[in-house]
Amino acid sequence: MDTTTKWYVKYTYILAALILTVYAMIMAKTILLPLLFALFLSILLSPVAGWLERYKIPRFLSSFAAILVGLAVFVAIGFFFYNQMSSFARDADMFAQRLEELLASMEGFLATWFAIEGEINLDRIVSAIFEWIQENAASLTRGITGAASTITSVFLVPVYMYLMLLFREILKNFALRAFGGGDDHSTLKVHNIILKVKTLVQKYIAGLLMVIAILAVLNSIMLMVIGVDHAIFFGVFAAMLNVIPFIGPIMGSILPILYALITMDSLIYPIIILVGFYIIQLFESNLFTPTIVGSQVSMNALATLLLIFIGAQIWGLAGMILFIPLGAILKVICDEVDSLNHFGYLLGRPRDEDAEGQRSALAKRVSQLRDKMKEDEIDSGDIE
Repeated sequence: MDTTTKWYVKYTYILAALILTVYAMIMAKTILLPLLFALFLSILLSPVAGWLERYKIPRFLSSFAAILVGLAVFVAIGFFFYNQMSSFARDADMFAQRLEELLASMEGFLATWFAIEGEINLDRIVSAIFEWIQENAASLTRGITGAASTITSVFLVPVYMYLMLLFREILKNFALRAFGGGDDHSTLKVHNIILKVKTLVQKYIAGLLMVIAILAVLNSIMLMVIGVDHAIFFGVFAAMLNVIPFIGPIMGSILPILYALITMDSLIYPIIILVGFYIIQLFESNLFTPTIVGSQVSMNALATLLLIFIGAQIWGLAGMILFIPLGAILKVICDEVDSLNHFGYLLGRPRDEDAEGQRSALAKRVSQLRDKMKEDEIDSGDIE
């Protein structure tokens, strides 16, 4: 490359490449989303297929069996939410009555303390919502159409997963030939990157599922102790939103807080729920996720937030979920390629000694507990 190239020419090339890449990602959304979900899930289920193949089971049958395992898990989750939503719907009348009482008390409070008079009732709020829907019918129709298209593409995921598991050796050899360039050193480096990416995706998804299960139990116990109805539903729902770092836990805590605010007699309950979610989230971010998921998929908070917002702008909710593992994969590639090491450093977390002074006292105590658990594991391994 000509070293005398002006900076604004390089800037123009980079900006044009970014714009074209983002445009292609937006236009190819219906193709890329099911492919990426299928890729990550097939990597997660590949050990199941490999284990079956060790017992001389043909690959087409082992791949199909691995897909059935994944589908069974998703069907169980869907059945759970269906039952919980059915139970939640039976309390709709009570919920509406409590909401009317809350609005009436709010009306009295405003009239007494702020001299604001006016009827606040549920019918008026419902009418306002219907008016807003009518005024924004076109945009809502486009959103529903896009959601229907996304749901339709979900049915392609099992098909893609089966084909990826069936032809996984061909895909691996293609990557080695395409990026190895026929050079033994380059081929070995590409092979190491593939192994690290596979390990990363498996640890990330399996560890994330374990963290979600732990959070679901802790959230449900906390809400049941406080006395919130449908505690299991709220606890599991909040735990599943943890797939979106930072933003997901906040979104998951809002629903039970609002439900407690409407259905329970004292304001102390929503405050207790907020504190409970905060403490559980501290343990999740400083103990559960670092211990279970591991440091291989860790990125700093700035990179994670940027990836979440960029993913939301490009692919919506699916982008918020997918861009985290994609960013982690990008970090692995940058760490392995010498010319991109600085980008891997930019995406990674700061060293523990640099970040220690920026953490709260409770976060430090949780981190110390995590380190002590690791030391106990090492000591027990030495004794054995």
